[in-house]
Amino acid sequence: MAQTFDMVVIGSGPGGYVCAIRGAQLGLKVAVIEREHLGGICLNWGCIPTKALLRSAEVFHLMHRAKEFGLSADKIGYDLPAVVQRSRGVAKQLAGGVGHLLKKNKVTVIMGDATLTAPGKISVKTDKGTEEVTGKAIVVATGARARELPGLEPDGKLVWNYKHALNPPHMPKKLLVIGSGAIGIEFASFFNTLGAETTVVEVMDRVLPVEDAEISALAKKQFVKQGMKIMEKAAVKKLDRAGNKVTAHIEIGGKTETHEFDTVISAVGIVGNVENLGLEKLGVKIDRTHVVTDEYCGTGVPGLYAIGDVAGAPWLAHKASHEGVMVAELIAGQKPHPIKPNSIPGCTYCNPQVASVGLTEEKAKAAGYEVKVGRFPFIGNGKAIALGEPEGLVKTVFDAKTGELLGAHMVGAEVTELIQGYVVGRTLETTEAELMETVFPHPTLSEMMHESVLSAYGRAIHF
Repeated sequence: MAQTFDMVVIGSGPGGYVCAIRGAQLGLKVAVIEREHLGGICLNWGCIPTKALLRSAEVFHLMHRAKEFGLSADKIGYDLPAVVQRSRGVAKQLAGGVGHLLKKNKVTVIMGDATLTAPGKISVKTDKGTEEVTGKAIVVATGARARELPGLEPDGKLVWNYKHALNPPHMPKKLLVIGSGAIGIEFASFFNTLGAETTVVEVMDRVLPVEDAEISALAKKQFVKQGMKIMEKAAVKKLDRAGNKVTAHIEIGGKTETHEFDTVISAVGIVGNVENLGLEKLGVKIDRTHVVTDEYCGTGVPGLYAIGDVAGAPWLAHKASHEGVMVAELIAGQKPHPIKPNSIPGCTYCNPQVASVGLTEEKAKAAGYEVKVGRFPFIGNGKAIALGEPEGLVKTVFDAKTGELLGAHMVGAEVTELIQGYVVGRTLETTEAELMETVFPHPTLSEMMHESVLSAYGRAIHF
């Protein structure tokens, strides 16, 4: 006999498990179906373990700068297996925490592969056979996986995807990273810091192409200073694999060049996990591997929702979590507000860090806004200089007519923490007046946020 629930969530990543817990908090009888790891890609093979690796690289980088701080450090080195082991341990700890939270909230966990067989009905293949599950509402939170381009498929030895890069079989000596989005540039930053001769190939006209052009340019300048080779408006057309080397055929400037590497990381985007779920049979629309949804994550099929990466951009864990909360509240009979895509921050944990929210200067102008733009460099901030981090910029974009904060863009130390101040400001619909009147503590990096706002209106004090 089928188990019956008020809400069944397929997938336990940052969208799925958060959705399940919020539903349980609201009194719903909830089940989560997970085929592999509680916590999904984010906790096990994405956001968390990559940040653990990057922290090791950051400390390693600082050790080499010891003399600047009046310190000494001899025989500086690293143990790559130990660095990876720490990263895996962090992921394991947090994934275990997800299991504890689900149990604490009395969410039923079913490990297996789910297929929607009819509206409200799911067949789950488990180790013990097939289970039938019924849900008054069903939430698809199956996430996404790395895109594989023909000829660039990973093999785990010479050509890696993000999973291989998180548990590398060797330390690259000469590394090619295909794609300079968040995943590509974070791995490039990590291995470059540890000493790999790193080349990044980006098909668009600049690295970190979704970021503000000015921020991308400043980040690129730092990457090059650190020894990276950046190839923009370039495409890897073919990889020839032989022995312990890969010959990459790279098209750039109308010509094709060949370069040899011992390791290649492919980071050319993601595809949604929509296969074998039975979605099309129920009438769910799929567009380029992603479920098409409305502003409340509805699929058009009554009682069926899709959240997170499987439901399209922006492909961010925190977007998935908030969609999960919204959908759970909707199913429980509440009236939540829809998520505003332009108020979702994006963070990239390379060195230097990059963070942003809202419209870039270019997109704001293209949307018809008359803008006021403020800038404040890290070199003008006392805390940044004291930290030994004088390279960076905080940039703010305002609607000249209303004072609305349209966007904020940053590059430099700890900007992934700073950005949240502007995110709160956008959520509260503050204008330049409230931001100018806000008192920022001294000495902090956050003072640059204040100065950037002042700068947009010709009132910056320290620059």
